[in-house]
Amino acid sequence: MELNMTLKQTQTLSPQMMQSMEILQMGSQELLEYIEDLVQENPTVEVEENYSRLDEFNQLKRKLEWLDANDHQNRYYHQQDQEDSQNDPLSNYGTVGNEEENLYLYVSSQLPSLAEPLASAARLLVESLNQNGWLDETLEALAQETGYPLPVLEEALAVVQSLEPSGVGARSLRECLTLQIKRRPGGHSLALAIVDQHLDALAKSRFGLIAKETGADPEEVRDACALIKSLNPKPGTGFAARENLTYINPDIIVVHFPDHFELLTNDYFFPTLSLSSYYRGLMKETEDPEVKDYLTNKVRQAKWVVRSIEQRRTTLLDCAEAILKLQESFFRKGPGHLVPMTLADVAELVGVHESTVSRAVKDKYIQCSGGVYPLSYFFSRGLGSAGAGSGEDAASPDFAKALLKKLIAGEDKKKPLSDQKLCERMAAEGCKLSRRTVAKYRDELNIPSTTGRKEYE
Repeated sequence: MELNMTLKQTQTLSPQMMQSMEILQMGSQELLEYIEDLVQENPTVEVEENYSRLDEFNQLKRKLEWLDANDHQNRYYHQQDQEDSQNDPLSNYGTVGNEEENLYLYVSSQLPSLAEPLASAARLLVESLNQNGWLDETLEALAQETGYPLPVLEEALAVVQSLEPSGVGARSLRECLTLQIKRRPGGHSLALAIVDQHLDALAKSRFGLIAKETGADPEEVRDACALIKSLNPKPGTGFAARENLTYINPDIIVVHFPDHFELLTNDYFFPTLSLSSYYRGLMKETEDPEVKDYLTNKVRQAKWVVRSIEQRRTTLLDCAEAILKLQESFFRKGPGHLVPMTLADVAELVGVHESTVSRAVKDKYIQCSGGVYPLSYFFSRGLGSAGAGSGEDAASPDFAKALLKKLIAGEDKKKPLSDQKLCERMAAEGCKLSRRTVAKYRDELNIPSTTGRKEYE
């Protein structure tokens, strides 16, 4: 039996390092829940009000005015910034205000004062609306189930269909469009006739056939069809079920000044953690070894959590700065101007490993004048070189989709481009894709095929 000595180097992760990595990849809501659990479990941790951040908070609100002027979506966040966080810094995060309305509350709030049983029948119909704002069940079936006389339900339905949003309470696509057209001033008899008798031809853009069968001028038919296509076939889709309402608090805010960008971390709502002076004093004064060990471990844990949270903030800001630098064209010009960018590109600029970047951007969001985007949105592979004069070194899926929309918008609607022709046109612009990929992107953009885009005489 021989005894050999070998020397080798291994790397192990301490529990503290693992905890630091877990905190790094936490989203804002998850981190707040973690802090709340920590405060409950660790007696040495105290939560301080963030009065020291008030000046920074006010500065953030002023800078958001630029964003507020550019994007309606950002007004929500600007309004949220002005709300008082009450006594508990964790209490208002991720909650939905009681004033939020779903479709049922919105429609029922408009019901006029009605006599019974008409009032209760109208409330029944509002409760029966599906998520699209349509009435699925027939009045005959409802009358049989509920015992309301059919004439009462018909009168109640007329009341519901007079409310907002226009088209609510419809029982079919034809009725939904008809209700909306009748709300339009000026009278649109041709549009009503097309909805009533020529919906199939309208779906295929067969304007010539509609003009021939209605005897109307082709130009008038095109205008009437354009009006119909501008209507909302699902009037209830602008509302969400109350239990499904979700709001995103961005982690990073990009403020676009005339000559530069500025990044702000949106962490004013996080509580400030500190060590309890009472327990620190007790740790020094106690002679009980068990108490001393317990408090020592808890203080060490608290210090490491505070350090990890600050490290998370720094790493996230560094990654956001790198993304801003690499995707500056997007932040200046908007969607359609993303360039290919990988985790390795950001990691090289920040000076960390790719896995660190991956954890830092996980479940994090950035707000700019164009809206709120997940940080992962900015990472995409290259598709080859972009077109001449595009100003980009390579094309990305975002660039390809923008180019595809541009080509389709400029095509001859009587002879729309096939996916193969689009593929060739995009290749001529320097964005080489397979026909299958072009079809995939077209579907993702909800653009119909050649048949669906063709306008017939």
